[in-house]
Amino acid sequence: MSQALTGNEVADEICRDCGYEPELKRSLNGFQIFAVAFAAMSVVMGVFATYDDMLRSSGPVGIWLFPVIGVGQLLVALVYAQFSARIPLSGGPYAWASRLASPKIGWGFGWLAFLNAVTSPVAIDNALATQCLMPLFDMEPNETTGRVITVVLLVIQAALAIAATRIVGWVNSLSVVVEFGILVVLGIAFTVAVLMSGDGKTANLFSHGVAEGNPNYYLIGGGLMGATIMGLNTLVGFESAANMAEEAADATRTVPRAIIGSVVASSVLGFLFLIVLTIAVKDIPAASASASPVAEVMRQQFGPVLERPFLAVIAIAFFGAALVAVASASRYNFAMARDGRFPGHRVFQRVNPRTHTPIPATLLVMTTGIVLIIALPGAALFQLIATSTIISVVQYMLTSVLYLGVRRKFDRAGGGFDLGRWDRLVAVAALVWLIICIFTVLVSFTTLATLLVVLGLLGLGFAYFLYMWKFDREVLEHEPGESDLFTVSSE
Repeated sequence: MSQALTGNEVADEICRDCGYEPELKRSLNGFQIFAVAFAAMSVVMGVFATYDDMLRSSGPVGIWLFPVIGVGQLLVALVYAQFSARIPLSGGPYAWASRLASPKIGWGFGWLAFLNAVTSPVAIDNALATQCLMPLFDMEPNETTGRVITVVLLVIQAALAIAATRIVGWVNSLSVVVEFGILVVLGIAFTVAVLMSGDGKTANLFSHGVAEGNPNYYLIGGGLMGATIMGLNTLVGFESAANMAEEAADATRTVPRAIIGSVVASSVLGFLFLIVLTIAVKDIPAASASASPVAEVMRQQFGPVLERPFLAVIAIAFFGAALVAVASASRYNFAMARDGRFPGHRVFQRVNPRTHTPIPATLLVMTTGIVLIIALPGAALFQLIATSTIISVVQYMLTSVLYLGVRRKFDRAGGGFDLGRWDRLVAVAALVWLIICIFTVLVSFTTLATLLVVLGLLGLGFAYFLYMWKFDREVLEHEPGESDLFTVSSE
């Protein structure tokens, strides 16, 4: 009788069947891979980065859109969990589309996923710099200073991501524990301060704030729709767990759980924190006008003495989220490079034998972030958030379409995650939700600069695709590994 394979052996066998010898070390346990997804979303970072945009767009009442977006994103997460339980490979959507549709379609998914991932670290670091570190050190709001700090943070995080995946796991686990602590402790602190001072205002929960009297408030593209930027920017990134599947222990089980659990935890904790934070706002116009409104509310309730320790701890959560984003983004270009489908693939497919990390791929993420933060005009943080949001919604939408097209190629996951008979309904619901999202994003907070950045990045990818089509078409027509690995199952 043959001995049953362990979870790691199953995942490694899938990797070898797909034509890849496992090079990345499976050093992330179940909690750590959950931490990857949770930190990639980072409720604290999302609220800090976009609470001011929500206040100015819809007023505090806009927080009620957050749980609605949470339910919609959970549908998308379920689709990603279905894929990740069956194809636990680095690159996530890129690997899924390449294997189940065609290498050409997979390349398009991969380029979108890379663009989405590569804009995340610089956006998080710019939010850390402008919304947390500068208020912490009493630095006046200044766009140039924020960009310089962002570059320094990117360099440090790239160095840590190169050193070892285990270091990323340790730092990230710490940041997730800290983030949970922040949400609980800061929430309790706000509650106690409000109860003791009597300054809390439950009426804030239904206030239009500075948006009161806006004639376009309820119109398409108006103030209320604009408030979706907070939820759509925060409750994304859960796919980072799937992208690092080759470094997860028992990946076919732990990765789907991490994807779903991170969305549920972020949605619930984030909404509870937003309720307490919004009740604690003493002066809505002042908070709306502030460059860092959460810090402003802490200052209103606690004074500067307690504000600083909270900001210092919050910086840890920000840093962990950015570190995960750097590591995750590098896995996309590594996955495409080892298939010969990324510019400079001979360099970017290299894995250091000592650290077991893709060093050139990580340096590319750092360099791209530095170029973006230097080149973007105007309010860099808002442009980065809008760019990342557009690309992520498009990626999610195409992945849902992919699932509906290839779902019959899946066998039921033995012991893994499975939606069963509900999979088609969930995928259709996710697609409808994402169509609503992309419409909302495009009409509510997309600027010309944002569109130019997105189109420019897509144009670069299309140019390289044409190059491969002309000079290296073989890589777009054949997939490494077993060609019949995924066969149509009977239904």
